[in-house]
Amino acid sequence: MLSTLVTSEVTPHRLGIVGLGVISAFYLETLAASDAVVITAVADLDSGRARTVADALPAAHAMTVAGLLAVTLAEGRSILTAAAHAGVRVGSAPDTVLGTGIQTARAAIDHGLSGRPVAASAVMVTAGHELWHPNPDFYYRAGGGPLFDMGPYYITALIHLLGPIRSVTGASSRPQDHRIRTGPRAGESIPVLVDTHVTGVLEHLSGALSTITMSFDSTATVASPIEVHGTEGTLAVGDPNTFDGPTSHRRVNDGGFHLLDPLAGYVDGARGIGLRDQIRTPHRVTARANGELALHVLDVMESLQRAATAGRRVDLTTDAERPVPVPLTTRAERRGSEGRR
Repeated sequence: MLSTLVTSEVTPHRLGIVGLGVISAFYLETLAASDAVVITAVADLDSGRARTVADALPAAHAMTVAGLLAVTLAEGRSILTAAAHAGVRVGSAPDTVLGTGIQTARAAIDHGLSGRPVAASAVMVTAGHELWHPNPDFYYRAGGGPLFDMGPYYITALIHLLGPIRSVTGASSRPQDHRIRTGPRAGESIPVLVDTHVTGVLEHLSGALSTITMSFDSTATVASPIEVHGTEGTLAVGDPNTFDGPTSHRRVNDGGFHLLDPLAGYVDGARGIGLRDQIRTPHRVTARANGELALHVLDVMESLQRAATAGRRVDLTTDAERPVPVPLTTRAERRGSEGRR
């Protein structure tokens, strides 16, 4: 998600959407329901798909655009540099971390529920997207793989929970050199050009250590998507690819984990909430889903790849502020704040 805002005082904001894959339907539903934006343009490599979507949106027209936004740190830097020169803001997904799931875990950490955070783990294990995606080839090319596919959700969540990262170490492997398609292209062989199992250690500026495992090479895991271990307890955190994953807590002498009620975050959040949050943020204040955070996450992933290849620790070259927490906010409260702008 890329958003550019010349001024936060103008509303509704005109919005163009580039890329109309499966996930775009969720963004369109959220944004079309907002009084703060009007969708005026949509674009996709499939011009017919763009026309179909545009016809369903009263103010939109369709166009065709090719190319990626940023899969390298250099490209990411160029976007932020161009935005700074133009005097506009850059925002980026994921915005799932603004929901009650990750934000409740953050509130628990900030309130000292588990004592001082010392470590975390982030685990995503799946058999690969060729089992369901109609055209999964890009998952196994440069810019793909489990780290660049799902890593942004988990790493962004870890930064919200424990703060920015200063260095990484890692290892990776490629157990299969090709994948076999199912569905309409059943039996086709997809060459694997990237590592499909990546693991690493992320050293936060706070001193906490996070271990991360991103894999397309197994079936499933019983591990919590994220766990945060403190001196006085442990948090089991839900899937950062959702807005309202459950957060459970266990103290040292507890007999088990106890589910926490939502403590913070956007209730009933959905994709696109990050852009709506940015629009509500005063222009001179850093929005939560900001470009600097996205660049830092990209730096973490690229550095982790380099660390795995070189077999050494890699220091990051970017920094980012831990975003401001989201107070517990209902859907009605969100709409009310947009109406007051």
